[in-house]
Amino acid sequence: MQVRWIPGDGYWANAYICGDVLIDAGVTPMQVEAFAKDISKIVLTHHHYDHIAHAHHIAHMCGAEVFIHEADAPALMQERAEVTLSAMFGERTPAIPLAGTLKDGDIVNGLKVLHTPGHTPGSICLWDPEGENLISGDTVFSDGGVGRTDFPGGSQEALVESLDRLAGYDVQAIWPGHGMPVTENGFRHIEAARRMCGYY
Repeated sequence: MQVRWIPGDGYWANAYICGDVLIDAGVTPMQVEAFAKDISKIVLTHHHYDHIAHAHHIAHMCGAEVFIHEADAPALMQERAEVTLSAMFGERTPAIPLAGTLKDGDIVNGLKVLHTPGHTPGSICLWDPEGENLISGDTVFSDGGVGRTDFPGGSQEALVESLDRLAGYDVQAIWPGHGMPVTENGFRHIEAARRMCGYY
């Protein structure tokens, strides 16, 4: 499956387009506008503001439905700024009309939902087995880094378990929530993250 990268600027998260799915919505609607007619679903990898800020506007522009893992949905529905970190950006949690929630093992247009808690309780990665692509949100980055676990709902123990799970996949490309993607030997970056987290 082809993955189209829409780079985030500064603190704002990267977004990706796979088929008719937009993954994460921290980028501006202007950055997505050229692809609007092709997008029917928006999947949020977790509930932090830098990944969700423009979900409502992009969904309206594209006529798309928005989904997030069931464990992160309450923070959006209750507009909990301390959990979504929107207050750190001087904003309130945006009102996002969710079409539904996701759980581990769900398939969204060929992408498998992998529940990878640690950064948030409902963090997910999306796995494309055909292209060996991992869209990793803030679970793991392409330099072997990982998402912070000191925010509300974070868990170092859960993150280590999530990295252990990801190590079982033959990941070639990592498309992270922040930073540059890598398209070869992505599994090595996952192993580096496991070492950094003191897994072994």
